[in-house]
Amino acid sequence: MLGIFADTLLIYVAASLTKPIQPVLDRFSATTGIVVQRESGASLEHVRKMTELHRVPDILLLADADVFSRFLVPKHASWYAEFARNRMVVAYTKRSKHAREINSANWMRVLARADVEIGRSDPDLAPVGYRTLLMLQLAERYYRMPGLAKSLLARASERNIRGNAAELAVLLAAGELDYIYDYQSVAESNGFEYVRLPAAIDLGDPSRAREYAVVSVRTRGAKPGATAEISGQPILYGLSEPRDAPHPAAAARFLAYLSSPTVIDQLRKAHVDMLQQPIIVGTGAPPELVSTKPRQP
Repeated sequence: MLGIFADTLLIYVAASLTKPIQPVLDRFSATTGIVVQRESGASLEHVRKMTELHRVPDILLLADADVFSRFLVPKHASWYAEFARNRMVVAYTKRSKHAREINSANWMRVLARADVEIGRSDPDLAPVGYRTLLMLQLAERYYRMPGLAKSLLARASERNIRGNAAELAVLLAAGELDYIYDYQSVAESNGFEYVRLPAAIDLGDPSRAREYAVVSVRTRGAKPGATAEISGQPILYGLSEPRDAPHPAAAARFLAYLSSPTVIDQLRKAHVDMLQQPIIVGTGAPPELVSTKPRQP
């Protein structure tokens, strides 16, 4: 039976990567003849497919590399690789209310207005969701405005919460929302306007790891009824080939393809802030991934 399905690659992709990664997957399939089966969604949804439903993909591409160490290593994977950065922004369109007025100095006051519709992602499902909470806590400290985080969260009503970054982008593009908290890559790949936030709060500056770590949130854990505490840290995307991947040969070919200079350049042009080389954490990573200094989890 394995031989019949040897030319298949099952890949779980973080929603924020779906648009830029699709041309890469299409080209990989056309070049190799391997059929790519892609499932897109929130990163923590992908984790629970493995931990609760016992569905194992060949490759995981997640929006938070730390998810691997929190939930998947060592039981479900022996290694993971950090491969891209991102940063939080406030995205909008030219049709958004007060679009001509909002900027990096007044964004928090514009979003506090009663006439705007604001969306955010579910922190129990998507890293962008809990990163939104962390960013707002950092903003409250940075601007020295007690109660800012709570008041802005109150403006993003329950009806405007969605499961992942891509679902929010659809609502913003359709004009159903005026503003969303999302990744810069999502804003750029969809042609949105966006407010660039200070580096002290956008979770995009690797040199500010200690500053980001002063805030934390608690979300649902990997198992029903469990919770997990998540501290602020620079945004890093992660990938891995899980233990017991059903098509390891296809996974190896894809990892080699993904880490090639041509594909890295292609993804950068698609607004994914790729690292020059993936940073491997753990042991057992395939030789198709190149790293100068592997780290232990």
